[in-house]
Amino acid sequence: MATGETGFDDVTFDLVSVQYHSLKAGHDYGQYVRDAENAGLDEVASFFREVMEQDSARAARCHELIKQVGGTAGD
Repeated sequence: MATGETGFDDVTFDLVSVQYHSLKAGHDYGQYVRDAENAGLDEVASFFREVMEQDSARAARCHELIKQVGGTAGD
């Protein structure tokens, strides 16, 4: 596997990036849920919860795949 500038192979870096962005988005969606609830928009709040669950599942899947690929090119 090609090693990127970080010392990690490109695929591992890509997976970590997707995992990070999924977790970050999930954190942000919590505020979106509260905003929708405060506005009395239960359907919108439900949508944001659904999206948050999808990102959580995506982050968990990335975690599994990161363990499979092993991390660094030197492993």
